Amino acid sequence: MREEEIKSIFARKTIAVVGLSKDPEKHSHRVASYLKSQGYKIIPVNPTADEILGEKCYKGLLEIPEDIQKTIEIVDIFRPSEEVQPIAEQAVELKKKHKRLRAVWMQLGISNDKAAETAKKAGIEVVMDMCMMREHRRFVVGDGQS
Repeated sequence: MREEEIKSIFARKTIAVVGLSKDPEKHSHRVASYLKSQGYKIIPVNPTADEILGEKCYKGLLEIPEDIQKTIEIVDIFRPSEEVQPIAEQAVELKKKHKRLRAVWMQLGISNDKAAETAKKAGIEVVMDMCMMREHRRFVVGDGQS
């Protein structure tokens, strides 16, 4: 994905974080906390939690109330690569239903070509195997930290 495309994704401000951990030591928690500190609206998706980062948590993307679903612009995924396909399919449902979802972002170490193709066919941009916090720092903040 080109630099301009990645930068344009960061113009979106509402992110559903699938696999967001309650544990502050986990990468997903650190990344979501960072993004929230940068002004992004975080919607946690974790079937084992009620609240993370002071935000109500949902069991799945399609479990999120419709009034919140229609605000989601990015789905950030912290799940094993083999678990991404159903998440991509749910993201496609959100895109069809609300027309707002712009990107599916698979975090560092996560890639699934079939899921990427599913999302792309629905007009959703896809980023694989990249850390959203690292790329935000590099392309938006400009400090090059990782």
